[in-house]
Amino acid sequence: QVQVKESGGGSVQPGGSLRLSCETSGNTFGLHKMSWYRQAPGKQRDLVASYSATGEIDYSESVKGRFTILSDKNMWWATLQMNNLGPDATPFYYCHAPSWSSEYWGQGTQVTVSS
Repeated sequence: QVQVKESGGGSVQPGGSLRLSCETSGNTFGLHKMSWYRQAPGKQRDLVASYSATGEIDYSESVKGRFTILSDKNMWWATLQMNNLGPDATPFYYCHAPSWSSEYWGQGTQVTVSS
């Protein structure tokens, strides 16, 4: 089993920044990617950014140039630096860590952008 835990959510004004963190623990051998997803109430969970164990990084078009994902090759941690947050920043962010046979999610962390 793998445990996934996010931290770093909170409230920020429009145009502000936040950094989210994710840590994995337990049987982390076999994890091959760390990703961040976000979800609004009643909507599907959408991929924001991913970092593979080979170093491949992907971003959704809506966050390119504003968000930066970092991780380590062991998939023990990941961060998501979010800059220039707008009022449309979706409230819940989830860390996702898949292995070749399973996938693991954190409980989510909330981000609120409000003036």
